[in-house]
This record gives sequence, C-alpha cells and structure tokens, in this order.
Amino acid sequence: MAQAHIPGFSRIGAQRELKFALEGFWRGSIDEATLRDTGRLLRTRHWTLQAQAGLDWVTVGDFAWYDQILGMLALLGAAPSRFGFDPVHLSLTDYFTLARGGKDHFAMEMTKWFDTNYHYLVPEWTADLRFDGGVDWLFDEVREAAMLGHRVKVALPGPLTLLYLGKIKSGLSHKLDLLPRVMEGYRKVLARLKSMGVEWVQIDEPILALELDARWREAFLPTYASLAGVAPSLLLTSYFDGVADCAALLRELPVAGIHLDLVRCPGQLEAFAADWPQDRVLSLGVVDGRNIWRTDLDAVLNIVTPLHSQRGDGLWLASSCSLLHVPVDLAQEKEKEKEKESGLDAELKSWFAFGVQKLEELGALKTALNQGPDAVRAALDRSRAAAGSRKVSARIHNSLVKKRSAALTDGDAQRLSPFAVRIAAQHARWNLPAFPTTTIGSFPQTAEIRQARAAYRRGDLGHLDYLQKMREEIRFAVAKQEEIALDVLVHGEPERNDMVEYFGEQLWGYAISANGWVQSYGSRCVKPPVIYGDVYRPEAMTVEWSRFAQSLTSRPMKGMLTGPVTMLQWSFVRDDQPRETTALQIALALRDEVADLEKAGIGMIQIDEPAFREGLPLKQRDWPAYLEWAVRAFRISAAAAADETQIHTHMCYSEFNDILPWIAAMDADVITIETSRSDMELLEGFGQFAYPNDIGPGVYDIHSPRVPKIEEMQRLLRKAMEVIPPERLWINPDCGLKTRGWTETLEALSNMVRAACLLREELPGSMQSPAREFA
Repeated sequence: MAQAHIPGFSRIGAQRELKFALEGFWRGSIDEATLRDTGRLLRTRHWTLQAQAGLDWVTVGDFAWYDQILGMLALLGAAPSRFGFDPVHLSLTDYFTLARGGKDHFAMEMTKWFDTNYHYLVPEWTADLRFDGGVDWLFDEVREAAMLGHRVKVALPGPLTLLYLGKIKSGLSHKLDLLPRVMEGYRKVLARLKSMGVEWVQIDEPILALELDARWREAFLPTYASLAGVAPSLLLTSYFDGVADCAALLRELPVAGIHLDLVRCPGQLEAFAADWPQDRVLSLGVVDGRNIWRTDLDAVLNIVTPLHSQRGDGLWLASSCSLLHVPVDLAQEKEKEKEKESGLDAELKSWFAFGVQKLEELGALKTALNQGPDAVRAALDRSRAAAGSRKVSARIHNSLVKKRSAALTDGDAQRLSPFAVRIAAQHARWNLPAFPTTTIGSFPQTAEIRQARAAYRRGDLGHLDYLQKMREEIRFAVAKQEEIALDVLVHGEPERNDMVEYFGEQLWGYAISANGWVQSYGSRCVKPPVIYGDVYRPEAMTVEWSRFAQSLTSRPMKGMLTGPVTMLQWSFVRDDQPRETTALQIALALRDEVADLEKAGIGMIQIDEPAFREGLPLKQRDWPAYLEWAVRAFRISAAAAADETQIHTHMCYSEFNDILPWIAAMDADVITIETSRSDMELLEGFGQFAYPNDIGPGVYDIHSPRVPKIEEMQRLLRKAMEVIPPERLWINPDCGLKTRGWTETLEALSNMVRAACLLREELPGSMQSPAREFA
C-alpha cells in the first residue's frame, strides 16, 4: 500500500495567528504562556489536517517560532557564543534576541533559503562552539502529537546542510572542521527521538541539489554511517532541484529512504526508479510545494502507478518540498465583490490549490493507487476541469503583448550612453554632496494607513477622501525627510500594501488573493500575487503619487518601482510558458512606467531587484541562461531613461560575490545593498571586482528594532571606504522602513545623516562641496 506524507506545513496559520501572537509578545501585550498556547493550537490543527486528508504520517519539527535553522541551533545548544546565553536553558526571549537583536546585541545575519523568498538565520561557526544539547521544544512537540494519536515523522535540517549554510566567524579553517562535534549533537537528538518511539526522521539535505565539491560529497557516507546505529529510520530529503548526479552516493548511504523533488526535476526519477533498493522507501514529491496550481492528478498517476506495482508500501507520495512556501487554505479565499478589493473569482479559484488542498490531493493520489481511480472520482474530475479551463480560457493570452515582446531588439536593452557619460550628466543635474544620503523607499506603515486602505477597499472611504489621506501621509514623510536633511527623498509609499502586490493589482494578467499569505521571515508575511496570463500595463501606476511628492520639495524625489525579476520571483507564476517570457512582459510594462515618470519630471527612478539572486538555479551550470535573460529584463525596463535620469536599484539579504559581473551588467547608475548584518563583508566582493558604478552599502539593519549609534555607522562606512572609492559611495539603510515605527526610524535616520556629515568633514576640501570632482 502506497503511503503519503509532506516534508512540512506552514506555521503561520490560515489567519496569520502566529504572526499576530509573535508581535503581541514582542510588544508586551501578551505573555509567553499565551504565545505558547497559540503555537500549540496551530500545531494541533495542522496535524489534524494531515490526518484527515489521509496522510500516514504527521510531520513534527516543521514548526518554528522564527526560523527552523535557528530552532535546530537551539535544539543542539549551538546558539552563537557571542550572545553569551545559556544554550541549555535558552528562553524564548533569548531566542528572539538571536533573531531580531536587542539593545546590546546585533541580530544574527539573515539570507535567502536557496532560491525561495524565505529567509533563514545564518549559523555562526566558531572554534569554541559546543553541541551538547539545548532546549527540549522538539521533544515536547513529539509528545503532543503522540498524545493526539498521530503517527509521527520528525523533520530536521541535516547536519551537512546546517554546516554548509553557516559562516565561519573565528578559529576554523573549514566548516567541516566542526563536523565531529555537530555529529555528537545529532547523535544525541536522534537517539532520544528513537527512545521516545519515533519511527521515522526526515533529515533534510537540500545541499545535495547543489554542485558540491569533493570534500563535501565525501563527508556524506561517514556522517550517515555514524548516525545509522542510533537513529530511527532516516528519510534523506532533497528538494528544489535534482540529485541524479548523486545517485550512486545515495545508494551507498545507510538510510531507510530518500525523497526526490519531481516537480522541479521530473527527469531525475529515471536515475532511481529501476535500481533503488526494494527494501528502502522511495518518496516522490509529485505535488508542487512552491506554486498554487492544481495538480494534474492523471499525469501523476501515469508516473507513479507502474512504480506502485513494483514497490508497494515502499512508495511514498509527498509534496515536492515543505508547504511553508504556499498559502494555507483556499477555503479562506472570498470571491471578489468589489472592483477595488482583493479576491479570486470563481474561474481563477478553480485553478488553485493552497496548502490544505494539496494535502487533499496527496490523499486522493494515495487512495487512487491503493483503491483505484473510481474511489476518488470527484477529485479527478476537479483536476481535469481545472486543466481544461486553463487551456481554453481567453483571459490568459494577449496577442498585442506577444507581438510587442517578439519585436524587441538588442538595442532596446541599452541606455543611450555608457555610465561614465551618464554619471557626469547626473552630477551636473543634481549637484549632490559627498556621501549622498537616501532611503530604500518605504516609510512606516502605521495602523492609520492600513485602516484607511482597508476602508477604501470596503467602500467605507470614498476615492477623494482616500486620495487626501494618502497625500497627507506623503506630505508628512517628505517634511520629516527634509527635517532630517536627507539628500534624496522618497514619497514613503503609504498607498502600497506590498512592493509586488501593489503593481500586481494594476497590471493585467495578475490576480490578487485576499488571504494567500506566506511567511517570509519571523512574523513577516507576504501575499504573492498570481501571474495567470500575459502581463500588460493599462495605465500609469505610480506617476501621480511621485509627481505630487516632488511638488512638495526642491530636493530630488525618487520614483519607486519593483523590477521585473522580483515581480516574477515574488509571485506565483504561470507554468504554461517559460519564466523568461513572463519576465520580459513585465519588463515592458515597467519600461512604459519609467518613460512616464521621466515625462512627469522625476529624474531619479529606483527599480528594485531584491530577488535577482534568488532566481538563480541551484546548479551553477544552469546560471548563465538565467542570468542572461534576467539582466536583459532589467535593462529593458530601465533603458527608456535619458542619460541625466539616474536609475537606482536595490538588492538585499543575498550573497552577490559570485554573480558580480552580471550585477554590473545590469548597469544601474546606483545600487544599494544590504551589508550591515554581515558587517560589510558582502561589500568586499564589490571592491575586489572593482564594481564600476555608484553603490550604497546599508549602514543599519532595519529588521531589528535596535537603533544604531552614529559611531557604529561611521565604523561601517570607513570599512566601506577601504574597498569603494568615497566619490562613489551613497549612504542608506539596509532595506525599506515599512515594518519599523516612526520614532525609531527618525532617530536612526538622523544618526545616519549625522554620520555622513562627520565623514564629509574628513574628506579633502575639494570633495566636500557639491561641485566636487568625481573620478
């Protein structure tokens, strides 16, 4: 009999219950007991959903108060030593200080989880770090699930992936130097789980999908040999790409089964189907854990039915990866009733499956294999209807969009002049001081702003009243920036719910859900729009807001756009055409917006691409094809600008050094990047590469409530000046300020401007004035 499971489920709750509980705890409005009760309620609900769908195992260990990697460090007793916390008795308050920082502590570094928009906290490896055991939270959760009568499969990040994703901070020559100590920690955890009666542990090693060097590959066999004697049955799990390159290695490992992502890489099944040992489980990820389209159940059954006859209960069906990356429940989606409100109409809704519906699809697939297709006729009919509707829907295709895309030439991706010519024209136009100060775009989204937007969507606030309210917020943001004396201003984006969703609401070919939330990091949730058809801009999206903001000040005002790659990456994307084609359509829509902003007198335009690196395939051999079209899409969006119009872009929370030639090829006049959590480490590569254009390294971390001191920013800027010529340095925060409060925002920005002024005084006299010479 085939069995079914999932690698993991969303933590946040269908109504974002965990988000609101976390933020309440951080504010002090609820106590720890209430927060823990919320977590317990969500875990219970999610395990029940898995059991009700007919899954054979409920997954325990996928819940985290902030991040699963930080949770694993807490379990092992391996919290960064610089914090000085007792690893065995780590409190929730300590845990959140690790994640968010505190008055006396910088937060741990944060970066993207492989090619997703989920952010994990980066382990800090030092020679004195111990792995002697820590918190008991996981073991408590196992008991919870067992007491509810569930069959438990525990999910853990694998030891080699954990090591690989960390950073050496001191005392080590290679990450694998820590492996013996890490293995002692894992052996203790796994032995305790076995003693508790846990039958299976899913141990996630997604680095197997990378192109690992020999030393890392050779570490797998001894690592898993050392675990085999003490652990429950191990299901070695990979996802996000194929592991056919590692087939021989995987057959050698003493594990009880493997899990393959057949959505991202269906072709890899050939390397395992014929000769994977019959006494080991083959878990197939056949339901997409990264996208929201209904599964073609007939197509999956055609693949797995022959295997079922061969493998019986050694065949497991699963989602391709954790359902952390999709919204929780389509049943929470209301259908659109008013033009302004979010929501899905009946036709679109019939095409989608969120997390709960994906559980149901797995249950249907399992039943069809074990009892025959007639046992799940209704589910098969829904799948067929969705596939048929998408094929014939007139909403998907737009011949004018396709014709315009096909007519593009190489010249459409080129600015009029090279950077050296453009930057001279821009300096003449703007006459900025050394170390120009600016922000990334958004200012605090207060409760009043959110309430006004909600009232407008409901129809309780008229259009003119809403317009007036947003203008008041823009006027306030501009006035505060002038008081602080920032050099380049932004309008603050009060009218924008999200940097992708806002544009998706105005572009044809996009749909916006009402409640399709997914976790980005900690309590931060995003609601990715859905690209279901050809993308087209029917009218200007940002021009009037930017024109109004510029009318309030004589200082330059940046127009703010989200770039084509980020619009793609942070959406649920149609799967019936290449992603490159969709990105190009978005780029053309943004190109029109750039041209209209310029006509309206906006001379600085920021086209944000924080997801540019996130889109990289996991295997480096596949990078060039992606980078070529991603760079082209950005350049097409920006190339409508004249020489004297300054194009900015922003990237954050990623490693950039290995793709710097491609970032340079984007040819933005100014790039701003996140660097404060890494203590400017990320900037070093830009200096070694001799990045040719202007650059603004972030000087403080906006994801932490901590307000940095002037001296701290000066120190970071001096480090930046060691690798980047001062005449090409801008000064800015790491990212947008949407999630912060006004009090801390104004204090931090005031310190930033003061740090810039003090550094200007240290420059030679010829560089202090606005008319200074530039290299």
